[in-house]
Amino acid sequence: MNERDNVFPLVLVDDGFWTLDFSQVTIIPPSWVPEPYHAMLVHHHHMTVTVEAHYQYPVTIEILKSHRIGESYGRETLLQLVPSKHVVQFGAVRIDLTCCSPAVRDAIVEEKIPLGRVLIDHNVLRRIEPTAFLQITPGPKLAGWFGLSRPETCFGRLGVIFCDDRPAIAVMEILAPVVNSAK
Repeated sequence: MNERDNVFPLVLVDDGFWTLDFSQVTIIPPSWVPEPYHAMLVHHHHMTVTVEAHYQYPVTIEILKSHRIGESYGRETLLQLVPSKHVVQFGAVRIDLTCCSPAVRDAIVEEKIPLGRVLIDHNVLRRIEPTAFLQITPGPKLAGWFGLSRPETCFGRLGVIFCDDRPAIAVMEILAPVVNSAK
């Protein structure tokens, strides 16, 4: 993604579906996201694949909470490195299930596989559009999930995943502070 690319002009924060555990959040331009977070956030790829490539380990998912209202499904998750279980990302999604095939819908609500992997494995035609980049001071819950003894600056993004050219998924992805011993 080129620094001058326009970010898709839709910013979604869904406090009806998502827990917002931040002491402070600032929307920042992509050029302000420092490395190694810049390489992991400023792109149009799935975070599942991106964090696996960065850490050179597969990830597994832990569902913190999920709920469904009609054909709208939301969940909050942690991505953890295999086999250490070190948390590398907090994520929250709201999915319009009417945009998914029955097989994709079933795999998502089964809650065993990260969303990006589900979409990739089912060959869903998708486009990921970041809508905002975030600098965050985590609150107590998020700091605890990330294993922080004190709050440290974290970075993340909001975005929309289009499935078959329909805006199907609102996503918030927050990276844990990168440490060399995360593997």
